[in-house]
Amino acid sequence: MKSRIVVVLSLLSLLLIFAGCAPNNEMYLSKPAGFWAGLWHGLILIITFIISLFTDSVTIYEINNTGGWYNFGFVFGAIISLGHGGLWSPVKKTQSTKNRKQKEWEEIGVKVEEKVRTGIQKWLDEAEEKDQEWEEIGKKVEEKIKRELRNWAEK
Repeated sequence: MKSRIVVVLSLLSLLLIFAGCAPNNEMYLSKPAGFWAGLWHGLILIITFIISLFTDSVTIYEINNTGGWYNFGFVFGAIISLGHGGLWSPVKKTQSTKNRKQKEWEEIGVKVEEKVRTGIQKWLDEAEEKDQEWEEIGKKVEEKIKRELRNWAEK
């Protein structure tokens, strides 16, 4: 409960701080807003837009500005705060969770298939060895039977 109150109070404090630096402020009456002010106003665009819905004293754009540099800073700040909108792609997009999970299951399937394959191969190799052992035993038994039959027939 206390943590929620702390979060709400922190957000309200930040909102008031941002509102103090918003466009249409008295500090820009004597000196026009430049690049850095435009960058800041672009960064706080979302907050000033929400505030401007409830009051007429806050706007999202400073009218008294230096022109191109303020506009460049404002647009650059807006791009940063709103997201690049697909203009740049410096970071490789991550696969969706579904694709990642599907890939993981495929990797698991390949590993299981390989283990089954090696197990079957080992079993077949052992079976061949046992077959060879039984063949040797069969030959020995056959030879012993023949010897015993010769011995019996010679009596």
